[in-house]
Amino acid sequence: MEKLVSLAKRRGFVFQSSEIYGGLGSVWDYGPLGVELKRNLIERWWRSVVQEREDIEGMESAILMHPKVWEASGHVASFTDPLVDCRQCKKRFRADDERIKGKPGEESAQCPVCGSKGTLTDPRMFNLMFKTFMGPVEDAAAQVFLRPETAQGSYVNFLNVMQASRQKIPFGIAQVGKAFRNEITPGNFIFRTREFEQMEMQYFVKPGEDEEWFEYWHEERMRWHYDLGINPDKLRYHPHGPDELAHYAKRAEDIQYQFPFGWQEYEGIHNRTDFDLSRHQEYSGKKLQYVDPATKDRFTPYVVETALGVGRLFLVVMADAYREEEVEGTTRVVLGLHPSIAPVKVGIFPLVKKDGMPELARNIYRELQKLFAVFYDDGGSIGRRYRRQDEAGTPFGVTVDGQSMTDSTVTVRDRDTLKQERVSVDQLATYLTERLQP
Repeated sequence: MEKLVSLAKRRGFVFQSSEIYGGLGSVWDYGPLGVELKRNLIERWWRSVVQEREDIEGMESAILMHPKVWEASGHVASFTDPLVDCRQCKKRFRADDERIKGKPGEESAQCPVCGSKGTLTDPRMFNLMFKTFMGPVEDAAAQVFLRPETAQGSYVNFLNVMQASRQKIPFGIAQVGKAFRNEITPGNFIFRTREFEQMEMQYFVKPGEDEEWFEYWHEERMRWHYDLGINPDKLRYHPHGPDELAHYAKRAEDIQYQFPFGWQEYEGIHNRTDFDLSRHQEYSGKKLQYVDPATKDRFTPYVVETALGVGRLFLVVMADAYREEEVEGTTRVVLGLHPSIAPVKVGIFPLVKKDGMPELARNIYRELQKLFAVFYDDGGSIGRRYRRQDEAGTPFGVTVDGQSMTDSTVTVRDRDTLKQERVSVDQLATYLTERLQP
């Protein structure tokens, strides 16, 4: 994991936020390559969930919502974690932290950091929502929350979206957006952070058909991850037991990946029943029901949700793509990213900075730039330039050499196989496009 974190900073994927001031705990900035990779992941998800389907609509709800939204959803009362403090070293932990020996609050309980016994406080419940104030007066009446999930924005807009898009049940609402949770113990790089981005889809179905749709999305979402090129041996389902189910869930399953720090969830599929719409209907006094145009039956829809963390998916594809291999006696570090999500698709390199090679390489760069993300590099030996792009996950390298100046061909190097092929300049765009298809 340390090597991956080092690579992420060195190649401009992820930086610690406010690093020049010592950083801010578990808050991260995405650099030039990171923001491109993240954007590619979001676009791939959006294309498959919204643009390639007729039954799902997209929307974007506000981060700040009416405080009653979070009362109705249960977040004010139930979105809590048990918190304990060590009176000796002043560290804080979740009460269910597996590193704690004994029961917090008892004399035998031992702090996992300083090792002191009898210094852990009794657990107390801690609400994970960030509070702020709207307007000039900081009092209870002006209190609002930074949303801990995007889902509630879809529920309160259920009728708006359905009527505007003329959808009929079953249909879904998809969103991509920031959410905020004041986690007690964030960590593992970008896996658990206090500010994060979600890709969530709420699929509204007729009661009685919810199990069928749960199974559909269970299979559909795993297939999507396979298509992204993630190693199937490192993916698995984790069904939630009765003691794991959220208060709103009838059934839930996680898609887990085997990270260097163990199996962890990065996408969830949940059968939320009619909990959310019923609660918002109760608290708002507005009917959030559906009338079947064929049977005239009126009902409150059930919801099957798919919820995927952008940062966690980012970490999955980075961890899955990272490899080290021996090439001609030296270690080569490679990010074998799927070509469709690679931040840079092609590196353009003049072999030397003379004999017209830089000019031809620049012309190729400008032409390919119209089609996909490319990078021009003329610094250092050609081997070092290849290695830099291998670490960045760039699938192809195009080298302009002496032969290029006589027959208008270039060398195209494949990141994964290391094979090199001569391709004519006028066929280069077609050659690369065919190999960079999603």
